[in-house]
Amino acid sequence: MDTGTWAPAAVRRELDAAGVPPEHHAAYRRCRLLNARHGRTYFLATRLLAPAQRPAVHALYGFARWVDDIVDDPDQQRTVADRQLAVDRVDRTLRAGLRAGRSDHPILAALIDAVSRHRIDPALFTDFMASMRMDLTVRDYPTRAALDGYVYGSAAVIGLQVLPVLGTVGPVAEAAPYAAALGEAFQLTNFLRDIGEDLDRGRVYLPMDELAVFGVDRERLTWCRRWGRADRPVRRALADQVARTRARYRAAEPGIALLAPRSRPCVATAFTLYGEILDRIVESGYDVFRRRVAVSGTRRASVAASAIAAVAAARLRARG
Repeated sequence: MDTGTWAPAAVRRELDAAGVPPEHHAAYRRCRLLNARHGRTYFLATRLLAPAQRPAVHALYGFARWVDDIVDDPDQQRTVADRQLAVDRVDRTLRAGLRAGRSDHPILAALIDAVSRHRIDPALFTDFMASMRMDLTVRDYPTRAALDGYVYGSAAVIGLQVLPVLGTVGPVAEAAPYAAALGEAFQLTNFLRDIGEDLDRGRVYLPMDELAVFGVDRERLTWCRRWGRADRPVRRALADQVARTRARYRAAEPGIALLAPRSRPCVATAFTLYGEILDRIVESGYDVFRRRVAVSGTRRASVAASAIAAVAAARLRARG
């Protein structure tokens, strides 16, 4: 993180650059804090955007993280029924705020301001909430098509929400499929990295029919979680899932060139660092049941530094 991560003056400069009115500053700050605490790779990449772009990305991330925490209930204090009621309240409040163009809620105020400012399609939030509701009751996905239905609402729409903030060099519709594909690639990477944690919540985010080809089912995955290691059939199944996820990255990569030049270093950095999580998974021998595989802080800093240098050089060329 740069020296301006927590400095109030730096945050205020971002908000002022984005034209955020003072009454929404506290809401944006709260979303920014959620991003910095829970989305290290995303937050680092966001630092490469122009200051005026950053608050909207923080608002989108903060909202998604807030709802995700309601669904997952990290402290395990609420029943499924309680969480369902909480999600329903969020949905009603969000819909009312989108209709009114404003909200007094400390997170939704920032989100709705960003939606209005960047003309983000409100329907994308309906799809997102639908996938969040699935997490309350769905425990596994029998086919790739079933999983893709969930991933569209939980991840593809995030790419589509962010796209108007990033900007494009041509029609938005041309870049949209690539933005959706990249959101999906990030989510599929999370599924592979977080297999153990998801099993603890009773969920499997890998297509069961594709796992079955290798003789893998929920019981075998649970055994691996219990013993903290992947056996040979599971390693083969996960290698197949890694290959499928890498194909999704390849499908998304051409879209980076369709983004506004100022946004490309940010997305390219996230693309590189998230893709390297797959490399770490493979290098670890698919050791995802005992620990959370991650790209090192040194590597994240190195990739970000290269991107920062590229941004600085581009700005100098533009001035010259």
